[in-house]
Amino acid sequence: MVVRSMIAFSWLLFFLFLILLVPVVLFADMEKARESMVREQIEARGVKNPLVLQAMKKVERHKFVPPLFRPLAYRDGPLPIGEDQTISQPYIVALMTELLDLSAEARVLEVGTGSGYQAAVLSEIVKEVYTIEIIPSLAESAAERLKELGYQNVFVRAGDGYLGWPERAPFDGIIVTAAPDEIPKPLLDQLKVGGKMVIPVGNYPDQTLYLVQKQEKGFNQQEVIPVRFVPMTGLAQEENKVDSQTRIG
Repeated sequence: MVVRSMIAFSWLLFFLFLILLVPVVLFADMEKARESMVREQIEARGVKNPLVLQAMKKVERHKFVPPLFRPLAYRDGPLPIGEDQTISQPYIVALMTELLDLSAEARVLEVGTGSGYQAAVLSEIVKEVYTIEIIPSLAESAAERLKELGYQNVFVRAGDGYLGWPERAPFDGIIVTAAPDEIPKPLLDQLKVGGKMVIPVGNYPDQTLYLVQKQEKGFNQQEVIPVRFVPMTGLAQEENKVDSQTRIG
């Protein structure tokens, strides 16, 4: 009996050891994978802003994807997050953030919250992030996730990002993570003079990432790289239908 008790106690200690050790090992593996992601996928492609690199190293991307895909969280590509939406490739998140050239006092609008990952990266750099998601279930889950992870300077709401967030405008930067056919005028109107917007434009798969800066008179617009994003839905699609009917008529 004593021997059996000792064996049972030994197994109990072993399982307790595993329960305590596995989270530590997984955390270490994820942290290592995140550092490798930044070094090999982001810095190697030319992203240099130290604030952006630090944010990408800090934000735990695996907590913004469904459990099934967490082992793939730091791979070089997008991942599904449900509702036919995706979390963007890490490099694209870093590039778009760097293009905005944001200060610590900046207020930023994000169109397309998704899982909340891009908003979390931005929140590490700027004063306030306002993010809009057209799919209510994603907006709700992102808001809960960001709150649980301690991001207190991110404000989430469900709505049509085509219209922006006028009551919180103007913004120092606007980042759009879904592609309209044309740049929405309400978003241009909500930029501060000198502010920048980074936005994919075009029909999938022929899309281009643009950097737009508002000037005293007009806007300066430049092409960055070809990209592939989910289409902007809601009013953006309605505008496309109207334009198409007008051209046909």
